[in-house]
Formats: sequence, structure tokens, C-alpha cells
Amino acid sequence: MSYRVGLVSLGCEKNRVDAEIMLSSLKDIGYEITSDIETCDIAIVNTCGFIEASKKESIDEIFNLIRLKQSKKISAIIVTGCLSERYQNEMLKEFPEIDAAVGIGANKDIVDIVKNVLNGKKVEKFARKDELPLSGSRVRTTPNHYAYLKVSEGCNNCCTYCAIPLIRGNFRSRTMEDILKEARKLAHEGVKELLVIAQDTTRYGEDIYGKLMLPELLRELCKIDKIEWIRILYCYPDRITDELINVIANEDKVLKYIDLPLQHCNGRVLKDMNRTGDKKSLSSLLNKIKSKIPNVILRTTFIVGFPGETDSEFNELCEFSREIGFDRMGCFCYSKEEGTPAASFENQVDEDIKRHRQQVLMDEQMLVMEQKSKNMVGKKIKVLVEGFYDKAECYFGRSYADSPDIDGRVYFNDNGKKPKLGDFVDVLVDDFIECDLIGDML
Repeated sequence: MSYRVGLVSLGCEKNRVDAEIMLSSLKDIGYEITSDIETCDIAIVNTCGFIEASKKESIDEIFNLIRLKQSKKISAIIVTGCLSERYQNEMLKEFPEIDAAVGIGANKDIVDIVKNVLNGKKVEKFARKDELPLSGSRVRTTPNHYAYLKVSEGCNNCCTYCAIPLIRGNFRSRTMEDILKEARKLAHEGVKELLVIAQDTTRYGEDIYGKLMLPELLRELCKIDKIEWIRILYCYPDRITDELINVIANEDKVLKYIDLPLQHCNGRVLKDMNRTGDKKSLSSLLNKIKSKIPNVILRTTFIVGFPGETDSEFNELCEFSREIGFDRMGCFCYSKEEGTPAASFENQVDEDIKRHRQQVLMDEQMLVMEQKSKNMVGKKIKVLVEGFYDKAECYFGRSYADSPDIDGRVYFNDNGKKPKLGDFVDVLVDDFIECDLIGDML
């Protein structure tokens, strides 16, 4: 009998890559992989456990699968990923209906775990975090034209608000040879855009080569035929070196797009976060990037309501954001996470104040982004075609300024040319709606 396996992966794209590796292991021994969770025999949920909102999403999905199991639509539930790793002694107690609770280090054993579950056994399997496979064959869950390329695992930064080191363990880089081998394979499969990811992408190579190797890795990735776009996500400001800036500026395939989660700009707040810098040093870095890389897109994320954040410090963050004029920005309310140092800090900020500050910052950012969209009217841009939007009867895609799922889109009329998914086309922008651009294919 051929069993159907469905997998729901939640949270970040690094988690997605882990899920794709597990799916490949299951496919290789004959299981049928399905994207329709309601028609599978075995459902795997690859959870996120980073902050309160992501934990709630993971728990809601577990309960959704439990309802499907109770209605006999699925036979078994396996919980993997960060929530399971973080609360490994509690999963089967809290969710007795699930059949397996698996830590990240046991991802490599997913085939045996599924077999045991099918034989009616309850499985609780956890291993060392550093046993999580850094690479492997993947059943990709992204469209054929782009893929995430994970270059390292874990994190040594130990920001006081962050549970990632507790969950994912210490920083570990892949070898450059391993990464390039996978990138060539992805190119052969039709991938045109590589999105380079890690918990701290800019730290790549420091542990195994004794120096920061992201610039050299990017130069080697640029040599791969058929790869046309290389996008860098999850950069750390301390490790944005002049060498890295020069590579981004001078390599045509490396997109002029830097994802730089800054979290705050106030020196005291950053120090309490166990991060470095202040408004002056960060402004200097960002202005240098903008001067060295014309038309660079700067994306960042901020945390508001960190313990002890005053009105004055929040206002400084707003002023900093206005002065820089970020092209893309996300803002999160501080989440008090057990096991992290910041959870025990005094002067925890009231939830209503956090939400108000988040709204203020995002309202200001929307005005900035609308103006940036307005400035694009009349310009020609290169767009990677992603699909057809039936409701508006037009195509849509992304420019270099837009990362999948987190940024905007470009909607365009094809003028009868009918482009294919994954094609690059030129679009003349003639309108916009908030962060999305509208135009006509040339």
C-alpha cells in the first residue's frame, strides 16, 4: 500500500528548507507526497516556536489536524520543528491525540518515525540539535523559478529577546562546496532566483574558514549559468563589511536588496538586547550602503515595546525610520519568551502600549512606501512573472525590490503576449495601490 504524506510548514523559510529535506527522504522510499492535507494518510506539521504569535499559529494547526484525525480524514499526526523542539517534554502530554513529537535533530530519522507511527506506535524522539541535517535532496514547495538556499544553521548572537539559540543551537556553516553543488542542481532544475538565508547570513563561513565568507560565496554563485537573481536575507549590521557592499554593488546577479533586521536604533535599548550600535552608527552604515549601491532596496524589522523602552526612545526610533526612509519594513511587538534573559527584565511594557507603538510606526511606514510607489510611476522595471490574477484578469510578478511573500507585487497587462511563469518581462509602471505597482508589459 502506498501511503500519502502531507506536510504543513509554518514560520520562516529556513524551516521550509528543513521540511523539503524531510519530504525528499519520504518520497525516496515510495511515499506519495501531497499538498492536500485533507486527503493524506499521515500529516506532518513542521512548527514554529519563535514568538507567541507563531506558537499560537502552530498550536491552531495541530488542533486543525486533530479535528481531521477525529473525523477519520487522516490517520496519524507527526509534530516536528521548533515548537516540538522547544517544548519536547510537553507535546504528547498536551496533545495526546498526536502520534509523534519530533525534535529538529531527529529530522534525519523521519522515515523510521513514519514507519513506527504506521505500525501504531507513539513516538517521542529528540536528538542533539547539531544532528539536524544542513543539506540534502529536497522536494521543493516553492514555484519552480525560485528557491531558498540555506547556508548555515543556528545562531551565536544571543540577543536577549530571542529563543533561536535555545531552539536551533549554535551557529554551523555548510561548506562552500556543498552549497555550490546544491545551487548548480537548483539551476539545472529551472531555478532563476536564489534567496540566500540563515539565522545570520552575514556570519557565513566564520566558524569553518576563520573569516566571513559571504562575499566569496556570492561571487561563486554568480558564476552559475541560468541563475539570474541572487537575493540576500537576514543580514546582521555588524557584519556588513565593505567587501560585502562592493560585491552587492558590482555583481550584476546579486540584487541591490539588503534585508537588515535592525530591531531598534536607541543605544540603550540595543545594549539591553545584547546588540551593538546606536542611531548614529546605524545611520552611518545605512547611508554608506545607499551611497555605494545606487537604487538599493533596504528592508528592516523593528521591535517595539522591549522592556524599559520609553516614549522618548520610541520617538527616536520613529525619527530614525523617517530619516532613513526604509523601502520595506516590518514591526513586531516585543514577545516575552520564557528562557530568554529579557523575559526577566523589569519594566515590561504594557500590551496596549506595544500595539499602539506598532500601529504608529507602521502607519508612518505606509506613507513612506506609498510615496516610493508613486515615484515609480512612469518607470520601466524588470519583473519575474509569478502567475495570473483571475479577479483582475492580469498577470503579476515581482521586481528586484520584492522578496516572495513579505513584500509587494507588480500587476500588469500582458497586451496579448501571454508570458510564462518564471519569465522575465519589462513592465512600464503607470499606477500603484499602496505597496503594489500596476503597469503594462512592453
